[in-house]
Amino acid sequence: MPVATPNDTAEATLTVTEDTIDAYADLTGDDNPIHRDEAYAAETFFGGRVAHGMLSAGVVSAALADLPGDIVYLSQDVDFENPVRPGQTVTATVTVEEELGDDRLRVETVAETEDERVLSGEAVVLSLPHE
Repeated sequence: MPVATPNDTAEATLTVTEDTIDAYADLTGDDNPIHRDEAYAAETFFGGRVAHGMLSAGVVSAALADLPGDIVYLSQDVDFENPVRPGQTVTATVTVEEELGDDRLRVETVAETEDERVLSGEAVVLSLPHE
């Protein structure tokens, strides 16, 4: 039986800065100029520099880690809905929706800035007691 149960929620927050975006790019090797070069990004449909979508997904991962039990991330379906710009704060909220058996849970995942939803989806995690 999983430790987390339906209706359990958790939240995590990250303020995204230019330094955060650069550090993420350095760690992952994703040097797409839409993320790294303001002049280049200004000429795209984004109209300026934006954070990597997976940076927001990482905030979801942080929220999942705050659910009860030892959480093991098994899968994630995610829809990237809006970009995150330097200076915005991303808040991810996760809500356990149902037990799937074998200590697996289906979890609704949402991340928002102050103005709008930036991603939504569903994760499957293991929620295990710590031994």
